[in-house]
Amino acid sequence: MSDVSMSVNGREVSATVEGRTLLVHFLREHLGLTGTHVGCDTSQCGACVVHVDGKAVKSCSMLAAQAAGSRITTIEGLAEGNDLHPVQAAFREHHGLQCGFCTPGMIMAATDMIARHGPGNLDEATVRAELEGNICRCTGYHNIVKAILAASKTMAKGKGKAKKAA
Repeated sequence: MSDVSMSVNGREVSATVEGRTLLVHFLREHLGLTGTHVGCDTSQCGACVVHVDGKAVKSCSMLAAQAAGSRITTIEGLAEGNDLHPVQAAFREHHGLQCGFCTPGMIMAATDMIARHGPGNLDEATVRAELEGNICRCTGYHNIVKAILAASKTMAKGKGKAKKAA
């Protein structure tokens, strides 16, 4: 058993977990944050993407103990109250989802992508290349790419609150 403490969505949390507990299971089972999905258990689908210290990480490939002391942001931590993050709003407006299973991971990957490249500095080829680690079995990606590009442009114009991932 390991004692782990970390900040999750701005809240300090602590728990005792088995040493083999994955971060995705810690978030879902210990903290009840079920927006982070388990899609494949092999780190191929990207449904479990969260931000660890501001960087996108597949939480099914990281132990909870490895995240001790880190700042974790999940899909539940992006919105500010009733105000959606610009990427969340763009996915809604541009129909960047169908069943919604991959959507949290896609949004977390997209917010990281925009942060790394800078708002307004993305093109379709870059978005498609960087989404290779996120699988969607429903949409064909067209509206997902459209939503990410729209969010990037919106954020470049300073519209909407672009909460920096913790």
